[in-house]
Amino acid sequence: MARCSPPLLRRLFCRAAKSASAAGAGAGGTSKKNIVFLGSPQVAASVLETLLVASESPDSSFQVSAVVTQPPAAKNRGRKLMPSAVAQLALDRGFPGDLIFTPERAGEEAFLSDLKEVRPELCITAAYGNILPQRFLDIPPYGTVNIHPSLLPLYRGAAPVQRALQDGVEETGVSLAYTVRALDAGPAPELLAILFNLGSKLLLHELPSILDGTAKEKAKPQDDSKITHAPKLNSDESWLSFNQEAKLLHNKVRAFAGWPGTRAKLQLVNQNGEPDVLEIKVISTKACASCDKTGDGNEVLFSGNSLLIPCGGSSCLEVVELQLPGKKVTTARDFWNGLRGQRLLKSP
Repeated sequence: MARCSPPLLRRLFCRAAKSASAAGAGAGGTSKKNIVFLGSPQVAASVLETLLVASESPDSSFQVSAVVTQPPAAKNRGRKLMPSAVAQLALDRGFPGDLIFTPERAGEEAFLSDLKEVRPELCITAAYGNILPQRFLDIPPYGTVNIHPSLLPLYRGAAPVQRALQDGVEETGVSLAYTVRALDAGPAPELLAILFNLGSKLLLHELPSILDGTAKEKAKPQDDSKITHAPKLNSDESWLSFNQEAKLLHNKVRAFAGWPGTRAKLQLVNQNGEPDVLEIKVISTKACASCDKTGDGNEVLFSGNSLLIPCGGSSCLEVVELQLPGKKVTTARDFWNGLRGQRLLKSP
């Protein structure tokens, strides 16, 4: 997975897709080539599932010989160590446990030694989450190919889908790219699932040329002059500023869905005129170019099924669902009914 902090990974562009490609692994070959898959979250598990199913075909040219994923992590309230989604899928599919590698870092000597014993001819990465050192990249003779959910060189980085949604782009896609070291190289959950599913099909379509070496011959370096970056999300970015136009805020809500989410501060004014700060998590929204309802400029109103929050440029953000601290997600209507005559204002 691409990271923004040095040393950076440079992607050599192989192929990008904007619509689904015909899937199909190559036939031929008297022996199947060993592929090692690296990935961690659920979207990567769907890629592994596609590879495992395709490898079981009688005319498949490859087999998945090992899986590499992040170590088990503490989850839920019990803080019980749980395997990654990729590891769990592999186990559920009966994949040998001793061939599921979970190194803390991909440069560990013990891990690299185990990887060499598997004799991988190609490595495939999909949201793995670790920087791959040169010692790793030197092992597979056919290289390491990454599924990246953007149209490279656009949105190179750790959060391409979220940043594309935040920017409000009308078109995105998925790329297959060779990973090489280069010192000088410089709602989101739904879209991620769509793009990795598309990437799986694209990968199967391209695997024959990758495994016979012709893909590397036709691969072209990315045009560095066209690169845009997709830095990793952080929780400090989750706050909404209603001085911005509603369209920008709506894009941010879509982009940050899941984690870190989007938060906002409002003022709740009781019947005595006493204000209190109310922090909400904004779950789903719409954007209006202008507000039809009238207020004092800072007053939050309700219409239809939405809170109407005045924003920059005389626009209006419609909040459809929200969440109060320690509470479950609720509709704007239920929230509004619970105010019982109290006024709601934008925080200064």
